[in-house]
Amino acid sequence: MKHRMFVAALSALLCIAAAAGAHEYKSGALLIVHPASRPSAGTTGAAYMTIENKGGEADRLLSAASPAAEKTELHSMTMDGSVMRMRPVDGIDLPAGGKAAMQPGGGFHVMLIGLKAPLKDGDRIPMTLTFAKSGKVEVEVIVQKPGGAPDPAHQH
Repeated sequence: MKHRMFVAALSALLCIAAAAGAHEYKSGALLIVHPASRPSAGTTGAAYMTIENKGGEADRLLSAASPAAEKTELHSMTMDGSVMRMRPVDGIDLPAGGKAAMQPGGGFHVMLIGLKAPLKDGDRIPMTLTFAKSGKVEVEVIVQKPGGAPDPAHQH
């Protein structure tokens, strides 16, 4: 009986995750969870995801590229009082057994500069992530309205 309840609960969670558009990519020891963006009105946007390093050796995200934008940059964002400061970074460290959460409101994100078209809810854009040790990993970034992915406050 407990086994059936566990299976039913697990199935329900998987359905909720699927409905929310959760998706992941695995490459070696890396797990890339839910690459997502928000609809954009202009020519810039941002992509967010969590990258988990389940291995025993550190890795580093070196770059990202997408045909949806003229240029992509890895950025850090910090608050200096009430002023948001964004800076390009040359990589994002992924310690052994650790993770990097790219999310709005602080930390890291992938900046999409010179979008070829505004991002619309439901769009799926290809992105190539390049890692120091794991090489290139192809992912799909899902564009979602608020409530289905990260907070839009950081979209710029």
